[in-house]
Amino acid sequence: MANPIAVIPARGGSKRIEGKNIKPFHGRPMIEWPIATALASSLFEHVVVTTDDEAIAQVARDAGAATPFLRDPSLADDHTGTTEVIADAVARLSLADDTPVCCIYATAAFVTAPHLRAGLAAVTDGARWSFSVGSHRAPIDRAYVMRDGRLQARSPEHMEMRSQDLEPTFFDAGQFYWATAATWRDPNARVWDEAVGVEIEAERCIDIDSPEDWRFAHRMFALLEQCHDGDV
Repeated sequence: MANPIAVIPARGGSKRIEGKNIKPFHGRPMIEWPIATALASSLFEHVVVTTDDEAIAQVARDAGAATPFLRDPSLADDHTGTTEVIADAVARLSLADDTPVCCIYATAAFVTAPHLRAGLAAVTDGARWSFSVGSHRAPIDRAYVMRDGRLQARSPEHMEMRSQDLEPTFFDAGQFYWATAATWRDPNARVWDEAVGVEIEAERCIDIDSPEDWRFAHRMFALLEQCHDGDV
């Protein structure tokens, strides 16, 4: 395989958290945290930020990332998917098909080098995709839904089963996704096909989409710093 490349998508115009990609988070613009982790991991030949916003691009460059192009505004709206954005970057960078490409989200302040390394190992070993996952703490087979103001069992046939007898389930932790450049280019590729999950510790599984998420992440990050003597 060719040398791995990290691509961090970071569009401007965030609506739920204004300017979240460069909003200050524990003393740094948010995007600096995943950039710093990617650079310190020594996994990547290049760490590239794809953005439509020059202010974000400047912060990324100051943090040590490359911004060889500004993304077209047509790929920076509320409806453009991550795979389209990374496919565009792969094309612009003229990457060989076998290049391992890791998409790292700009708000992945909790991402770690060992998790990134495990994702690369999975793709190197033949997985089509690998990405960060968290485990559901309670069995979703015994979840409830609300109908007409009343709780109903989502799966009545599982309600009397013991938790330990139910299959563990996982959710997308929203930190990173590995695949080869050829897979990212494939318009029919879906990240859940032939994927390997890299399980992330519960305290690091914080997908920051809302102001509530941001506040919780801020508190949890401080706790991790305290627990690990500043090493996150």
